[in-house]
Amino acid sequence: MINTNHYQLSIQSPTTTTTTTKLLNPTPLLFPPKFQYPSPPIHQKPFLYHHHHHLPTMTSSSSLLFASKSTTTDYGDEGFVTLMDFMGKGNANDELVLLLYHIQYACKRIATIVASPFNSVVSNNLPAVGSSDRDVPKPLDIVSNEIILSSLRNSGKVAVMASEEDDAPVWINDTGPYVVVTDPLDGSRNIDASIPTGSIFGIYNRLIELDHLPVEEKAILNSLQAGNKLVAAIYVLYSSATILCATSGSGTHAFTLDHSTGDFILTHPNIQIPPRVTDASSVIPGQIYSLNDARYFDWPEGLRKYIDTIRQGKGEFPKKYSARYICSLVADFHRTLLYGGITMNPRDHLRLVYEANPLSFIAEQAGGKGSNGKSRILSLQPVKLHQRLPLFLGSPADIDELESYGDVQQKVNPGYEV
Repeated sequence: MINTNHYQLSIQSPTTTTTTTKLLNPTPLLFPPKFQYPSPPIHQKPFLYHHHHHLPTMTSSSSLLFASKSTTTDYGDEGFVTLMDFMGKGNANDELVLLLYHIQYACKRIATIVASPFNSVVSNNLPAVGSSDRDVPKPLDIVSNEIILSSLRNSGKVAVMASEEDDAPVWINDTGPYVVVTDPLDGSRNIDASIPTGSIFGIYNRLIELDHLPVEEKAILNSLQAGNKLVAAIYVLYSSATILCATSGSGTHAFTLDHSTGDFILTHPNIQIPPRVTDASSVIPGQIYSLNDARYFDWPEGLRKYIDTIRQGKGEFPKKYSARYICSLVADFHRTLLYGGITMNPRDHLRLVYEANPLSFIAEQAGGKGSNGKSRILSLQPVKLHQRLPLFLGSPADIDELESYGDVQQKVNPGYEV
């Protein structure tokens, strides 16, 4: 197991020496320097640890717009709605709120690591290992995994964690009410190029009817719940801003990290994937597709025909589509959630448990759909932890049109990794 405290010191060093020993044992430097995130208390409600009195006055028109749209509930005089405030005002029960507090704390730590100039030091000094079912993890994947596991342990609310980075689930607490599945750092191969990355979480209720089973068996079965049993889902985008997007079954809402206070602030309430608009006088959202066009000749006929048709504006939507592709699942999905259209990976590449189910739940709560090209993602029963499948996420009209072409799942894989 990696000592994440030791690693944290390595990324906070202000020294510029090239000696590895000094880089791994530096004088701590806070990043960002304005705020040190407090360690969350174990088994205590997070509301005691808000920093509202540090919040500046909102003056911009865009900020006022977000504040006015956020809720009809009175949250005070600051004009801000934090993640904890929002979830605590009837959007989640107390146990789930506490779990979310520890998850968002872990993601703040990961955001600091991803943005640090010293993450390459650790990448060059830690081994990477993986099984045949999983991608070979990067060192930062492993560190992120340890940070999340530590936070879930401290919450006292999680029975088992299943991670894309682990071969088997980790049993944490016999009485924890929740099960957490996670991809700790999606898109980590892009970090060296400063391309956006993300974390993905799905939260289920612990299946108490399995409590009598051996630990290993009940850990696996709890982690293999179908997506339609999700209690909550989250993704966190690490980019020019750190954005946490969450649903607990009552709509999809996004919160942006304010580094000056350490709070996630509600900036995108009640997200709805934009519909396709045919009015030429309006700004047309939704005419965007996202996938790796370089694999065109490996695609099945139905998928090639679909892409050819929407490119030319000859599909159900009479406008030519544009392509936007980052090759980072969280980033591509986040853009689709805000701008509309469809994001796709037609291969058996993405994990049903860790990626497809949580993101599909978020998409559906935003008025969209998640599909494997034939069926609704959330209706699929996982049969193994690292089960892979094609994934299509987007507006209902786009997903329905795609599925009408029939043969859209790519079964030929010449051996490329991305």
